[in-house]
Amino acid sequence: MTHLLPRHKKLLSFLTRHHPILKTLLQNPPPISHYATQSSKFPEYEMPTVTWGVIQGKKEKLVNRVKVCDHLQTLGVITDELETIELPSTLEVISERLEFLHKLGLTIDDVNEYPLMLGCSVRKNLIPVLAYLEKIGISRSKLGEFVKNYPQVLHASVVVELAPVVKFLRGLDVEKQDLGYVLMKYPELLGFKLEGTMSTSVAYLVSIGVSPRDIGPMVTQYPYLLGMRVGTMIKPLVDYLISIGLPKKIVARMLEKRAYVIGYSLEETVKPNVECLISFGVRREMLPLVIAQYPQILGLPVKAKMSTQQYFFSLKLKVDPEGFARVVEKMPQVVSLKQNVIMKPVEFLLGRGFRVEDVARMVVRCPQILCSRVELMKNGYYFYKTEMGRPMKELVEYPEYFTYGLESRIKPRYQKLQGKGIRSSLNWFLNCSDQRFEERLEGNFIDVDSEGPVFEMGGKLDMPGGVGGEVVSDEDDDESDDDEVLYRRTLTL
Repeated sequence: MTHLLPRHKKLLSFLTRHHPILKTLLQNPPPISHYATQSSKFPEYEMPTVTWGVIQGKKEKLVNRVKVCDHLQTLGVITDELETIELPSTLEVISERLEFLHKLGLTIDDVNEYPLMLGCSVRKNLIPVLAYLEKIGISRSKLGEFVKNYPQVLHASVVVELAPVVKFLRGLDVEKQDLGYVLMKYPELLGFKLEGTMSTSVAYLVSIGVSPRDIGPMVTQYPYLLGMRVGTMIKPLVDYLISIGLPKKIVARMLEKRAYVIGYSLEETVKPNVECLISFGVRREMLPLVIAQYPQILGLPVKAKMSTQQYFFSLKLKVDPEGFARVVEKMPQVVSLKQNVIMKPVEFLLGRGFRVEDVARMVVRCPQILCSRVELMKNGYYFYKTEMGRPMKELVEYPEYFTYGLESRIKPRYQKLQGKGIRSSLNWFLNCSDQRFEERLEGNFIDVDSEGPVFEMGGKLDMPGGVGGEVVSDEDDDESDDDEVLYRRTLTL
């Protein structure tokens, strides 16, 4: 090493002779601590940050942010929640965003409801998201309303978050033309995770017997079911309905047609309504039939409606509380019928000479006459009096006569009876299918008058008189026309 020192000294002498600045630095080196504490000659600058295309210093950014916030405050925007988000660096950009939101239909009050939307870029966030929403069926005129209801959508990624949810809905058989309606009704769906509540609620409904092909229509009717937890909301309701006598299959059919029943609160609405029905005289064994016919009764203010209607039936129709309970069992929709609608057929019957007591008996036996159109009742009554010539007592005993169509059932069957020279009760020739009626005419089938269909706990709707009961078929519906109101205590599901 010692033999290198002369050469090192020569090199150092050469450098200092030709580079005076280097000589000064070598002779007066700066303190090491000076470089350890200062990273730059300009301490107000850190690593350059690109914000909205402009390289700004820290102080300049703070100044511009204050200007932007002051500008927003002068417009009425509450800026307290904007401290954690990055705002535009210029007034021009923030003004552009506000103008865009204003054209969309949002006001300053709407912005204050969710001020974080001001952190969304017009070109990177707003335009792509809104264009996608319009593409899937939300009309441009309703985009503002959609954003008001669910402003978080403006932060979403079309590819990563929105498109997978739409694909999931289409996979449930939600029609393409219904997507806009579903999302307008429940926009929060776009924020759900596919593997979460949506999948579990669908899986549970299928497990209790809901047809997979009916899930789509159910979601279209009541999209909120996709956001309901199975363990705390859906399953307890289903279990309760089964516990009061409704077969699981009937519950499944009921939910398929009226999915909104899932949204009824079990503890606050359903249980109190069931207990209320019992307190008004509805028999426990008839509860399944009542609920199956009119599921909406589980979500109505039943106590108020029952009290009002019971008083009305007692005052105007002379139907006692026990009779009113039988009316509710046979046609629970009566709790929601308007009183002026009820009085029209009642006044028609009273005007034809029926006594008040007889009308009360007729209503208790067949409350469906309260929904009959007076014009059709007139036609049926005049045919009964002029062509059939039967006593009014038979109508009191079988008021269901007024629920059948004159041209489609009463007249043709009566004419066939006349041709055969057969005289029978109204019930015998009206309360049966066309096939059974022909069998009766030929004498191939003889049975006594029946009371009408009976709801069995197994989920069937049996017509008494056959071996094991005859299920009312869909073919029976084909013979009715628009003007006919068939008397069937069926499950209208």
